[in-house]
Amino acid sequence: MTMYDTLLQLPLFQGLCKDDFTSIIEKVKFHFHNIKAGKEFLKQGETNNKLVFLLDGEIGSQLHHSNNNYTLSEVHCAPFVIEPYSVFGMQTQYTATYKAVTDIKLLTIDKEYILSELNNYEIFRINYLNILSNRCQVLSRKLYDNQIGTLKEKFADFFLLRCVRLEGEKKLLITMEDLAKQINETRINVSKLLNELQNKQLIELKRKEIYIPAFEKLLEELSL
Repeated sequence: MTMYDTLLQLPLFQGLCKDDFTSIIEKVKFHFHNIKAGKEFLKQGETNNKLVFLLDGEIGSQLHHSNNNYTLSEVHCAPFVIEPYSVFGMQTQYTATYKAVTDIKLLTIDKEYILSELNNYEIFRINYLNILSNRCQVLSRKLYDNQIGTLKEKFADFFLLRCVRLEGEKKLLITMEDLAKQINETRINVSKLLNELQNKQLIELKRKEIYIPAFEKLLEELSL
């Protein structure tokens, strides 16, 4: 697969014709980065002033919420764009910390080129608006449904409200008491559910940790 084909797989460039993409390459500075496995390359709270695309490999994100005493980790596979919704707005900081799980290849484009060049292409504008709109709509539905329904539904909603992807690995660092508070349930009920899910090999429990090897399988079990 050529670099052109790889870049056209990225969400923001899908649908662009070859002539438009060639024109973009001539006007916009593309920065390519090779990062070794295990290296942290973006930190939660840092200013987001560029688009960052994962071209190859896997990365891990870690969202730490100090007020509610939990840390949520996810794994993301290429192709993937990192927090395009954090580039603009009142708070332009990364909401999570990102680390290379495998050796990875990144493409970055500075924010100035989004406004001066990329915004001139209708397909790029539509793709960007679709990403932002979809995120707003999904979050709106999640907030409406949060803490409504059965214990299983509320447990699933905790992750659905916070996760970027609905599949793959997740790891939640939290105490049983804090999780119970988050989903408005008793500690005993939460403990029973978690042990039931562990017996079905859908999660693994450790001290203050819930590991989910395949989130899509957990959602299937929870009938969501």
